[in-house]
Amino acid sequence: MKILVVDDERDVQLLFQQRFRKEIRNGELKFAFAFSGEEALQYLEAHNHEAVLILSDINMPGMSGLELLEQIKKNFRKPPPVVMMITAYGDRENYETAMRLGADDFITKPVEFGVLKDKLKAIL
Repeated sequence: MKILVVDDERDVQLLFQQRFRKEIRNGELKFAFAFSGEEALQYLEAHNHEAVLILSDINMPGMSGLELLEQIKKNFRKPPPVVMMITAYGDRENYETAMRLGADDFITKPVEFGVLKDKLKAIL
Protein backbone atom coordinates (compact mmCIF):
# COMPACT_ATOMS: atom_id res chain seq x y z
CA MET A 1 0.00 0.00 0.00
CA LYS A 2 1.32 3.45 -0.91
CA ILE A 3 0.81 6.12 1.75
CA LEU A 4 1.28 9.85 1.22
CA VAL A 5 2.11 11.68 4.45
CA VAL A 6 1.52 15.44 4.33
CA ASP A 7 3.01 17.55 7.11
CA ASP A 8 5.03 20.77 7.17
CA GLU A 9 7.24 19.32 9.93
CA ARG A 10 10.07 17.56 8.07
CA ASP A 11 11.01 15.33 11.02
CA VAL A 12 7.76 13.44 10.46
CA GLN A 13 9.41 11.64 7.55
CA LEU A 14 12.11 10.09 9.75
CA LEU A 15 9.55 9.28 12.45
CA PHE A 16 7.32 7.34 10.02
CA GLN A 17 10.30 5.58 8.45
CA GLN A 18 11.46 4.45 11.90
CA ARG A 19 8.03 3.39 13.18
CA PHE A 20 7.19 1.43 10.00
CA ARG A 21 10.65 0.11 9.09
CA LYS A 22 9.57 -3.54 9.29
CA GLU A 23 6.54 -2.96 7.04
CA ILE A 24 8.68 -0.93 4.61
CA ARG A 25 11.41 -3.58 4.55
CA ASN A 26 8.81 -6.33 3.92
CA GLY A 27 7.28 -4.34 1.06
CA GLU A 28 3.91 -4.08 2.81
CA LEU A 29 3.94 -0.27 2.90
CA LYS A 30 5.55 2.40 0.76
CA PHE A 31 5.66 6.00 1.90
CA ALA A 32 5.85 9.26 0.01
CA PHE A 33 6.13 12.60 1.80
CA ALA A 34 4.90 16.08 0.96
CA PHE A 35 5.66 19.07 3.15
CA SER A 36 2.74 21.29 2.11
CA GLY A 37 -0.76 20.96 0.76
CA GLU A 38 0.38 22.36 -2.57
CA GLU A 39 3.21 19.81 -2.80
CA ALA A 40 0.74 17.01 -1.99
CA LEU A 41 -1.54 18.03 -4.88
CA GLN A 42 1.45 18.14 -7.23
CA TYR A 43 2.44 14.66 -6.09
CA LEU A 44 -1.07 13.29 -6.58
CA GLU A 45 -1.32 14.76 -10.07
CA ALA A 46 2.10 13.40 -11.08
CA HIS A 47 1.47 9.95 -9.54
CA ASN A 48 -2.17 9.42 -10.44
CA HIS A 49 -3.82 7.14 -7.88
CA GLU A 50 -0.62 5.61 -6.52
CA ALA A 51 -1.43 6.76 -3.00
CA VAL A 52 -4.36 4.80 -1.65
CA LEU A 53 -4.07 6.42 1.76
CA ILE A 54 -3.27 10.01 2.64
CA LEU A 55 -2.33 11.06 6.17
CA SER A 56 -2.52 14.85 6.35
CA ASP A 57 -1.79 17.37 9.05
CA ILE A 58 -4.47 20.06 9.35
CA ASN A 59 -2.44 23.09 10.41
CA MET A 60 0.10 23.95 7.73
CA PRO A 61 1.21 27.25 6.23
CA GLY A 62 -0.31 28.04 2.85
CA MET A 63 -2.96 25.46 2.02
CA SER A 64 -4.33 23.91 5.19
CA GLY A 65 -4.96 20.20 5.48
CA LEU A 66 -8.70 20.88 5.38
CA GLU A 67 -8.32 22.75 2.09
CA LEU A 68 -6.21 19.87 0.79
CA LEU A 69 -8.88 17.38 1.89
CA GLU A 70 -11.53 19.34 0.00
CA GLN A 71 -9.41 19.34 -3.18
CA ILE A 72 -8.63 15.62 -2.90
CA LYS A 73 -12.26 14.61 -2.42
CA LYS A 74 -13.33 16.88 -5.30
CA ASN A 75 -10.63 16.02 -7.84
CA PHE A 76 -9.41 12.49 -7.11
CA ARG A 77 -12.49 10.31 -7.12
CA LYS A 78 -11.68 7.15 -9.05
CA PRO A 79 -10.69 5.38 -6.94
CA PRO A 80 -11.08 7.76 -4.02
CA PRO A 81 -8.11 7.64 -1.66
CA VAL A 82 -8.69 7.14 2.05
CA VAL A 83 -7.83 10.39 3.84
CA MET A 84 -7.01 10.49 7.53
CA MET A 85 -6.52 13.88 9.13
CA ILE A 86 -3.86 14.23 11.82
CA THR A 87 -3.76 17.23 14.13
CA ALA A 88 -2.48 18.44 17.46
CA TYR A 89 -5.78 20.29 17.81
CA GLY A 90 -8.50 17.73 18.46
CA ASP A 91 -11.17 20.39 18.78
CA ARG A 92 -14.75 19.80 17.72
CA GLU A 93 -14.71 22.43 14.97
CA ASN A 94 -11.76 20.85 13.12
CA TYR A 95 -13.28 17.39 13.59
CA GLU A 96 -16.69 18.41 12.26
CA THR A 97 -15.19 20.30 9.33
CA ALA A 98 -12.97 17.35 8.41
CA MET A 99 -15.89 14.92 8.54
CA ARG A 100 -18.12 17.25 6.51
CA LEU A 101 -15.40 17.50 3.84
CA GLY A 102 -15.14 13.71 3.62
CA ALA A 103 -12.29 12.68 5.93
CA ASP A 104 -12.26 8.96 6.58
CA ASP A 105 -10.69 9.28 10.02
CA PHE A 106 -9.39 11.88 12.48
CA ILE A 107 -6.27 11.24 14.56
CA THR A 108 -4.84 13.53 17.23
CA LYS A 109 -1.14 14.07 17.90
CA PRO A 110 0.93 12.67 19.34
CA VAL A 111 0.13 9.80 17.01
CA GLU A 112 -0.23 6.44 18.72
CA PHE A 113 1.54 4.33 16.12
CA GLY A 114 0.13 1.06 17.44
CA VAL A 115 -3.40 2.38 16.85
CA LEU A 116 -2.40 3.74 13.43
CA LYS A 117 -0.92 0.36 12.44
CA ASP A 118 -4.19 -1.35 13.40
CA LYS A 119 -6.14 1.12 11.25
CA LEU A 120 -3.79 0.50 8.32
CA LYS A 121 -4.17 -3.28 8.66
CA ALA A 122 -7.95 -2.85 8.48
CA ILE A 123 -7.55 -1.02 5.17
CA LEU A 124 -5.18 -3.63 3.72
